[in-house]
Amino acid sequence: MSMSNLATAKMRPREALREALIEALRSVMDPEIPVNIYDLGLIYRLDVDDSGRVEVDMTLTAPACPVAGTLPHEVGRVIDAVPGVTDATVRLVWNPPWSQERMTEEAQFQLGLL
Repeated sequence: MSMSNLATAKMRPREALREALIEALRSVMDPEIPVNIYDLGLIYRLDVDDSGRVEVDMTLTAPACPVAGTLPHEVGRVIDAVPGVTDATVRLVWNPPWSQERMTEEAQFQLGLL
């Protein structure tokens, strides 16, 4: 068992599911900026309860983003595919507005901002 699998095995089920969800969200790329939506800071809230219900508040880089109608559905599809998820709700929010400060250091480095 690898160290990451060992660490996941020691987590409580909800924590392990949350980590799996983050990994799944990192597979969704922003269509305009070559960074995944999690590291880009588009996921504002990721809540998981003990029964596997997931609630996500997410935003887009701009309200006029051409994928405003499709990206939340893609996020929901990716979340639903994670084993252990029983229900998922994805909400598109605009407050607070997204800014580059929400990005992880890795994303900032990837885009040459650091």
